[in-house]
Amino acid sequence: MLDESLDAGARAAAYAAGGAAALSILTEPTEFGGALEDLTAARTQVQVPLLRKDFIVDEVQLLEARVAGASAVLLIARAHPPAAFARLATAARALGLDVLLEVRDERELECALAVGDGVIGINNRNLETLAIDDSVSERLLRLVPSDRLAVYESGVRDAAGVQRAAALGADAVLIGSALSVAVSAADAVRALTGVARGRRG
Repeated sequence: MLDESLDAGARAAAYAAGGAAALSILTEPTEFGGALEDLTAARTQVQVPLLRKDFIVDEVQLLEARVAGASAVLLIARAHPPAAFARLATAARALGLDVLLEVRDERELECALAVGDGVIGINNRNLETLAIDDSVSERLLRLVPSDRLAVYESGVRDAAGVQRAAALGADAVLIGSALSVAVSAADAVRALTGVARGRRG
């Protein structure tokens, strides 16, 4: 949740009604105002997969995610040495959680691909400066094998942005702030769906 005033369960239901294939639920409280309770509230309202979006650094957070109703967790390659990154991914899968392996450069992508499975998330946002650079996805998407799902993260605000991501070969887009401020969440999601993916490479 980027807007702490939003009702997580109601918002999740609206996104799902609009056609969202999965939902990313912020649970990081300090910087983004999220909470595990938001994840639990969303799970009571929808059946679509739910991603716990947080800075996962310990296996206990994976268990928390599972108990709260998550289907998957975000693992940020930049936050871990390669061995620890792979270990967390393995621990997540052992709990029945899928993983979104987030990368921003070629070295991180190599680490994510070495994990063996999991969805590759390419984040156009620099986590240190918060600046968005669409060339990150443009550069890295072509390096993701066709048998791995790839998500275009950050910078998409409208249908044109979805079409650009699809043309680059993204299988999905992760959109946060543009939807959180929408008056009609369901209509906002609906306007962004139905775009065919292009070929990677």
